Amino acid sequence: MKNVLKKISLLLVIIISIVTVTNAQAKRKADKDTETWRYEIEVVQTGTQGTYLIKVWSYSKKPDVAIEQAKKNAVHGVIFKGFTGKSTVPGQKALATNVNLEEEKADFFKPFFDDGGKYMKFVSLSNDGAVAAEDRMKVGKEYKVGVIVSVNVSALRKDLEDAGIIKSLNSGF
Repeated sequence: MKNVLKKISLLLVIIISIVTVTNAQAKRKADKDTETWRYEIEVVQTGTQGTYLIKVWSYSKKPDVAIEQAKKNAVHGVIFKGFTGKSTVPGQKALATNVNLEEEKADFFKPFFDDGGKYMKFVSLSNDGAVAAEDRMKVGKEYKVGVIVSVNVSALRKDLEDAGIIKSLNSGF
């Protein structure tokens, strides 16, 4: 009986180790995809007061990774890229006006964009992560996945202003 329990315990340890290594590899892949900040943003419609409803197109070899990274990409895009409008919805400039801000304030942005980081306070998937068939396409060896997200820009702006990362709109020139 002791031998059986030892074998079962050993088997469980091996399985847990394999799952842990696999999850760590997936996380590193997701982080690598995000580090390059390869994404596109398009406006969908005006959200509720202080929010943007946007579609973020993210790239990854695994569609699930692209869906999860869309939230980071959306917040990153609002801060550093902005987006163009379409006929009924105006575009928005990036919150940051300094093109080197991300590098200059790396000590702030690295933990901000870590998995589960502060960026999560400002973004939500608007359709619970469901992706329409036409929003998932194979491009070469990877997927391009479009996810609609809502970004609370008012709260994001206030947080960045309070942290001294960007200047307040009423701070003057």
